[in-house]
Amino acid sequence: MRRTRSILSLLVLVGCMASSAYAQSDANDDLRTIHVEGEATVQVAPDEATVRFGIVTRADTPEAARTQNGEASSAALQAVRDAGVPEEQLQMEQLQLRPHRVYDEERRRTVEDGFEAVRTVRVTLNDPDQVPVVVAAVVEAGANRLESVEYGLQDRTAARNEALSEAARNARSKAEQLASALDVQVGAVHTIREQQFSFPRALQMGQARAATMVESASDANPEAYAAGTIEVEARVSVVFMLTP
Repeated sequence: MRRTRSILSLLVLVGCMASSAYAQSDANDDLRTIHVEGEATVQVAPDEATVRFGIVTRADTPEAARTQNGEASSAALQAVRDAGVPEEQLQMEQLQLRPHRVYDEERRRTVEDGFEAVRTVRVTLNDPDQVPVVVAAVVEAGANRLESVEYGLQDRTAARNEALSEAARNARSKAEQLASALDVQVGAVHTIREQQFSFPRALQMGQARAATMVESASDANPEAYAAGTIEVEARVSVVFMLTP
């Protein structure tokens, strides 16, 4: 008797499981979706610039080269302050002191000719339009090497959000185009996922171009320092529900 009841209970359990699986299969069959990817590229004007310039001095002795460099560096930094740049946006980098080597044509080999002191200074500007003014000021004050000029963004959040929003709108546009061709309509969003987000490195001018700027720094021509735009890319994956 107990065995018969056990068999009956097992049959009821199997039947319930089969009914549940059948119902779930029917629900999945009724779920109609479309999966698309949306891409977007947003161009943003930079609102920050980082200028790195160098002061190079040469003398017969290391001490003389270092002293001359210190005086020239102080003058260049004061020129940046006078241009309205706050103290916290100035950074004096490491001083390098090394023998100065030149090529001797007569002996056809490289020889030492005194010593060279090199100091690099980094200046962060909240307004890229200040770049030509600052470069002209530091060159006039004694800086003789412009290492680089980099343009970037102070806050990346707004650019990131804009790119993601554009990518999401692009995904819906794709889904609606495909659905229209098949006589169905795009419904609510089922799932959405960020696939890729690309924020490039700061735009940087090459050292050759920077050297040319030093030669013509007295002109302070804004066109020579045009930053261009920064491209922010985003890609999202979206699954939409379909309705008849």
